[in-house]
Amino acid sequence: MKILQLCHKVPFPPVDGGCIAMNNLTQGLIDEGHSVKVLAINTQKHFTDIKQLPSDYLFKTNIEAVFIDTNVKIIPAFLNLFTKTSYNINRFYSKAFEKKLIQLLKVEHFDIIQLESLYMAIYVNAIRANSKAKIILRAHNIEHKLWEQNAQLTKNSIKKNYLNLLATRLKKYELDSLKTFDAIASITKEDEAYFKKQHFIKPIETFPFGIDFKNIKIFNSQEKEYPSIFHIGSMDWLPNVDGVKWFLKNAWPQIHIQNPDVKLYLAGRNMPEWFQQLKIKNIIVEGEVADSHTFINSKSIMIIPLLSGGGMRVKIIEGMALGKTIISTTIGAQGIDYTNNKNIIIVDEATSFVNAISKCISDKIFFDNIGNNARTLAVECYNNANICKRLTTFYQLTINTH
Repeated sequence: MKILQLCHKVPFPPVDGGCIAMNNLTQGLIDEGHSVKVLAINTQKHFTDIKQLPSDYLFKTNIEAVFIDTNVKIIPAFLNLFTKTSYNINRFYSKAFEKKLIQLLKVEHFDIIQLESLYMAIYVNAIRANSKAKIILRAHNIEHKLWEQNAQLTKNSIKKNYLNLLATRLKKYELDSLKTFDAIASITKEDEAYFKKQHFIKPIETFPFGIDFKNIKIFNSQEKEYPSIFHIGSMDWLPNVDGVKWFLKNAWPQIHIQNPDVKLYLAGRNMPEWFQQLKIKNIIVEGEVADSHTFINSKSIMIIPLLSGGGMRVKIIEGMALGKTIISTTIGAQGIDYTNNKNIIIVDEATSFVNAISKCISDKIFFDNIGNNARTLAVECYNNANICKRLTTFYQLTINTH
């Protein structure tokens, strides 16, 4: 099959969860023998110099990117208040990108055009007018729900009202767009169920984030710092920032009292300046690390203290693949086929976080079992090759559906 992958940001290098999810699928479909062309939006926030990408990746994907300034601007945001359109979506529209897309569709035939996230749905009309390809939404999240959560967590009443307005308009756009897709490849079962509840009757199936186990190497026990606690995630994503702040305020003080020698490591790209300036004993702020797998491998207890967010946490699946013992909130582990206290530990209160970490430190057998079972789950359920084989079958069935 010939597949066009439309991405809302350049997926390579795979430096954050969204990029990793997109890139792993690209690589998996190529490994399945398909021709995959990547056309991406290049944004200021995630800017990538395409010419500097590895030659092998450039050759395999023939990637092209068009710069769009998606930053929020006061005047356009204000004027948008007097319309009924979604400002969240409008920020991703560009005549230059649409022109590039149309030019591509006029010279190349594609069987499947995969939209990476709802934000690329704004180009559906251009696709329909210039291609007979089946349009697949790869739903990373239920987008409007994320904005509803942001509004709920906001204390400023004016900002809360504005965020609720954005969420309402985004929800309308999201639901109206459903009729324009030929199929949906959701990342979580929860999202699949939501779309079905909205009367989406075309093909829909869940294809979670996958791991390429050829690139996974697990450190031996001598190479790991035990006990140690760590968090890794993009720190320009508000739920990560809020979750870590909550953990530091409500759980860490008691953890430190009970385990005065244990260190907490905080890693992730775009670490806010105030995190960098933290002067709290036994907290090491690493910032962006050169190799996330090496960092994860070298530590022992992974924490995911998310209080909001949707979709699936890529870092949890990576941690499981590396045999990590993971302690997460229910929201953080959403979409993962886990069994609590077998292959992950689920807690939703600060006291529970403290108790879970203390148990992992005091009971090495329990700690090891959780990590080993996590690895088994990742191998059985999140092997990228197996996921892409299923996705291939799903695409073929969609193509044959009239």
